[in-house]
Amino acid sequence: QVQIVESGGGLVQPGGSLRLSCAASGFTLSNKAMMWYRQAPGKERDLVASISSTGGSTGYPDSVKGRFTISRDNVKNTMYLQMNGLKPEDTAVYYCKVVLERDYWGQGTQVTVSS
Repeated sequence: QVQIVESGGGLVQPGGSLRLSCAASGFTLSNKAMMWYRQAPGKERDLVASISSTGGSTGYPDSVKGRFTISRDNVKNTMYLQMNGLKPEDTAVYYCKVVLERDYWGQGTQVTVSS
C-alpha cells in the first residue's frame, strides 16, 4: 500500500529555516520523479520543487529558487525540502507528490512564517 507522510512543518520567524520530510512506503522512491507543492488559504496548489527519477535534475520556480533545496535519501526512502530565508509569503500547507499509476499525495504539513 502506497503511503506518503510529510513532517517537519511549524512556526518560524522570517529569515528562519525549516526542513520538511516526506517518508514513503509501499514503493521505492529512488527511481521516481517527486515533487513538493504548497497551498496557501484561498489559493491554488503550486509546485515549489521537483526532482527527477534519477535525482540528477531539480527544478524550482523563481519564487523559491536559491532558498529551497529538494533532495532525497534512497536508503531512508525519504524526500526532503530544505527551506532557508523563509518569508511570510511562504506560509502554506506543504505537500509531497509521487506519480505512479496515478498521483499520490501526502496529507500535508503546515508551515507558518510570522514574527
